[in-house]
Amino acid sequence: MERVAAATVFGRSPLGACVRMSEWIWSRMPPSLTGLRPVTAYGRWLHRLVGQGDRRQYFGTFFLRNRPELELIARLVDRASGPAPVRIAVLGCSIGTEVYSIQWAMRTARPDARAVLRAVDISSEAVAVGRQGVYAQGRDALAEEPVCAFMTADEMAGLFDAEGTTLRVKAWLRQGIVWEVGDAADPRILGALGPQDIVVANRFLCHMAPREAEACLRNIARLVDPGGHLFVSGIDLDVRAKVAADLGWAPVRDRMAEIHDGDRTLRQSWPCRYWGLEPLDRARKDWELRYASVFQVGARA
Repeated sequence: MERVAAATVFGRSPLGACVRMSEWIWSRMPPSLTGLRPVTAYGRWLHRLVGQGDRRQYFGTFFLRNRPELELIARLVDRASGPAPVRIAVLGCSIGTEVYSIQWAMRTARPDARAVLRAVDISSEAVAVGRQGVYAQGRDALAEEPVCAFMTADEMAGLFDAEGTTLRVKAWLRQGIVWEVGDAADPRILGALGPQDIVVANRFLCHMAPREAEACLRNIARLVDPGGHLFVSGIDLDVRAKVAADLGWAPVRDRMAEIHDGDRTLRQSWPCRYWGLEPLDRARKDWELRYASVFQVGARA
């Protein structure tokens, strides 16, 4: 695969042209064809080929981008509610849309829910935006995406106060969030954050080379208190399945398929973008371990 990606014709790589043509064809095929096993097999080959190219971190993100995932987090918080606040760490939080989405889902489901959210990103600029909680009504400059694209008008009114051309997250949703700059790959992160009941590490590991992503995921897993839960989507599935098998994680079956398909930005990007997410295939013997985005971690799992 690496040799194919590095091949040149008359000094130029044909990979880009191959991907562009495949993307043009794929976008025009009806679902009845893209779901056929030979076509899906080609899609997996193409996706592996695309994954050999360069990867880079960026801040693209949205509010409420995976609703089944948010609903599951809210239920786990409800089950764990007790005298002590539920500890939640959101790693790679970017400009804060996922953090506020989790907060909104929890507080909407249970207004008296007690939780402490730790929002962590390697970029001080992104953390500053999240801490302020002010966003453009259209395309956000740092995220380079219309971050409210998946929200209804009622949801926007419930989550924001409009201030001219910007939106400010309501004060009651900004409470209980600790914002900090940190690197999820840093071995010292456990000492900095402490054990967590829920760790969310979504949609940033895919931007790392597989070996780097694997090492980072193993480091992240140390944050999860025994019996706690790890949410990890937006990562090469081979990497996630390998680490999950090695460390004995238990896949959470609750709404597994809905969560897998819940982020349209990942699902619709497959197979022509390296961050794309392949369709769930129940014919695989390892399908639960491969396609679970949520795991229970540790001795009590």
